[in-house]
Amino acid sequence: MRADRVFAYGAAAGLLGDLLFGDPRRGHPVAAFGRAAGAVERVLWRDHRGWGALHTAVCVGAAVGLGAVAENVVRPSRTASVALTAAATWAVVGGTSLVREARVIGRALEAGDVEAARERLPHLCGRDPQALDADGIARAVVESVAENTSDAVVGALVWGAVGGVPGLLGFRAVNTLDAMVGHKSARYRRFGWASARLDDLAGWPGARLTAVLAVLAGDRPRGAVRAWREDAGKHPSPNAGPVEASFAGALGVRLGGTLSYAGRVEHRPVLNGQGRAVAAYDIERAARLSRCVGLLALGVGVVARAVVKGRGA
Repeated sequence: MRADRVFAYGAAAGLLGDLLFGDPRRGHPVAAFGRAAGAVERVLWRDHRGWGALHTAVCVGAAVGLGAVAENVVRPSRTASVALTAAATWAVVGGTSLVREARVIGRALEAGDVEAARERLPHLCGRDPQALDADGIARAVVESVAENTSDAVVGALVWGAVGGVPGLLGFRAVNTLDAMVGHKSARYRRFGWASARLDDLAGWPGARLTAVLAVLAGDRPRGAVRAWREDAGKHPSPNAGPVEASFAGALGVRLGGTLSYAGRVEHRPVLNGQGRAVAAYDIERAARLSRCVGLLALGVGVVARAVVKGRGA
């Protein structure tokens, strides 16, 4: 079976598995990688960029190498190759868990239970829930849905289309390391620099594809294009900017503004300033848009891999 068909069948089966089962409650492969990366960090940590780069290379290289070995072992069997791709896709995407958590918070807000929404918010993002009212929680959820549609779904599919199972595992390894060490705390400002920069590079194509698909799938394509063009560059993240701006325009809402992480207040530029404030019911709209973008990304990845393999044949 050609490699493009293996990816098409396997990735579709993996997304279906994610849709039906979501993330496992125990023994998640990404959690196992996180524990292994933490063990490597305890050995290699120094307050130095070079040691951080070594940590990144060891952890990401191990994930890519494992994927390459597994892919080579099962290559003689069509069924095993598809099954491996399906398992890898299911392991690295997180669209169902993302949408599920967002909807739990949305239902709490629509029922007027702000405290329940505050208690659940840390399951979705790192914002300080006590600093947010109902509208602020809704905005945080929509922003998280937008950003994680790229990080947890589209980006993985892009790299799966490019590199098969090694691409899938490598992208999730990069993304996980960024979440672990790629922030600007005193411990990780230098050690996590390489992970943060590599995550920016790896996330670049997925973020732009997510923005394009949000334009195509959203209710307001012109508004999404305008917000992306005018506001994306204002965001401090080169990848979250296009994604959040296009989602804001597509949904007709304002994102950005003041936010708080663990007591640290940030004042970010407003995205799609012509839109209205986010309301609780916009969470469901963002969740549906995220689902649609993920399915479209699968289609784009399948077609792109078929074209590349066809030219190489």
